[in-house]
Amino acid sequence: MTALQTLIDKLYEDDRIPSIEQAAYVLATVKHETAGTFLPIKEFGEGKGKKYGLQDPTTGQTYFGRGYVQLTWAFNYERFTGLLGHDLVNNPDLALLPDVAYEIMIEGMIKGIFTGKKLSDYMNEDKTDYVGARRIINGTDKAELIAGYAKHFEDYLTENWS
Repeated sequence: MTALQTLIDKLYEDDRIPSIEQAAYVLATVKHETAGTFLPIKEFGEGKGKKYGLQDPTTGQTYFGRGYVQLTWAFNYERFTGLLGHDLVNNPDLALLPDVAYEIMIEGMIKGIFTGKKLSDYMNEDKTDYVGARRIINGTDKAELIAGYAKHFEDYLTENWS
């Protein structure tokens, strides 16, 4: 089974994702954030040249992007440590484990943890706004590109989910 099919299956079984449109946007985000691998990855460059890429003086860890959605910054690793019960602060590479990366992604996207914006703000009974949904993760960076991926996944899921 491919990494993409594994994610599709997880989303299909996940009651927190109530619509094909939301599932499609999650998949589009993962495609973009993992460079098309659909696997949790480390950020290219591991945060070099960015403030979150500096070693934390207390823990000795570096909180560059990891996972399906590139979790960054020590405060986010702390937040998800509390939410998930995995010590991401002292072992940030736990965010690379598929089940942990999945929970970070889903909890962050449905609850608006990353930016204050959540999936239901952009995909609900009244609207589907794939371009605006980029604000859930990262402002408007590559919003049109990711929206195109989402539409492709929506079409695929519509044909293949029952």
